Amino acid sequence: MKLRDFTQLSLSSIIAHRMRSGLTILGIAVGIGAVVLLTSIGEGIHRFVLAEFTQFGTTLIGINPGKATTLGTPIGFLGSVRPLSIEDAEALKRVPYTKAVVAATQGNAEVKAGNRSRRTTVFGMGADFPTAFSMKVQIGQFLPHDDPISPRAFAVLGSKLKTELFGNQNPLGQHIRIGGNRYRIVGVMESKGQVLGMDFDDTVYIPAARALELFNRDGLMEIDLIYTEGADVDEVVAGIKRILINRHGREDFTITTQQQMMDVLGNVLNVLTFAVGALGGISLLVGGIGILTIMAIAVNERSSEIGLLRAIGAERGQILSLFIAEAIVLAGIGGLAGLALGIGGAAVLSFAVPALPVHTPWLYVVLAELLAISIGLIAGVAPARRAANLDPVEALRTE
Repeated sequence: MKLRDFTQLSLSSIIAHRMRSGLTILGIAVGIGAVVLLTSIGEGIHRFVLAEFTQFGTTLIGINPGKATTLGTPIGFLGSVRPLSIEDAEALKRVPYTKAVVAATQGNAEVKAGNRSRRTTVFGMGADFPTAFSMKVQIGQFLPHDDPISPRAFAVLGSKLKTELFGNQNPLGQHIRIGGNRYRIVGVMESKGQVLGMDFDDTVYIPAARALELFNRDGLMEIDLIYTEGADVDEVVAGIKRILINRHGREDFTITTQQQMMDVLGNVLNVLTFAVGALGGISLLVGGIGILTIMAIAVNERSSEIGLLRAIGAERGQILSLFIAEAIVLAGIGGLAGLALGIGGAAVLSFAVPALPVHTPWLYVVLAELLAISIGLIAGVAPARRAANLDPVEALRTE
């Protein structure tokens, strides 16, 4: 059988049975569309979270109280032999390649200004916080480099908290009360919005030592260290360990580099993307079963045609190839329709819900189309072999 005749025979069969072919294509299209749409949502969330997580830079090292073990996580300052202190943070400034060290703690307290009050997040931070976390001051300045143990009672407002307490007035130089203590406002931060669910605009920043006193705590929640871009992170970590072990007498702290954070987060998000793609794959399985069923029905309906082809000299391999080709073409067309459906659906979803991050990964697009063709090939094999094995005489008798 010539290639031209082979092609024409395959296409004519598909065209002749439009309803059957259309339903097969629809089944695959829905499956591929679901895979592409769901993986687009998963990949979009993946990129969004990573972007949120890395907007503070990629040279961050977090030091937390408590030693992590293989069976758990740091148990915090309550379980540490010696809590992390402001003195520890000051000592870590001697670590090689260090750009900034920030002592950090946080809590929740009522903030009052005149007859207005608001309960909000209170961050106890070191003076290098804006440098370390790429935060900008809108007016005034951030907390000055005071004596870290006995700093002055200064406060910096988040942009939303400033609006809630002072409206359009300039708050610089005015006083607020946090948990009953009086603070003078020295600055207002630029709007940052929400980062990983935390609203950095609805906050107030005070010196870390003042926050420890306010919340009656013995130790910091975390020390953040920013090192120079391009520096050997292992050397920096070794310097942190050396200094803290000398101060504490043992390794009762946990060091987490930005790369470790990214690796863990990336693994979780990869599982998420795979999981939503697998849900769409269920639709593909249904589409594959549809091809198998329809091709099996086609063999019964076309028994006389198969018998005629065998009678005029068509070989078993040619009959086999004919039916497999039809299945692949149907799956391929369904795959293309599904890609259009999935990509179009992702675009519409992104337009309709701007807050939902959607990104279509082209690798998944290619894999989805290859998967559709593979499903057509696999689903078409059994019916094609049955057609090729039909006895020509018996096939001609069926009508």
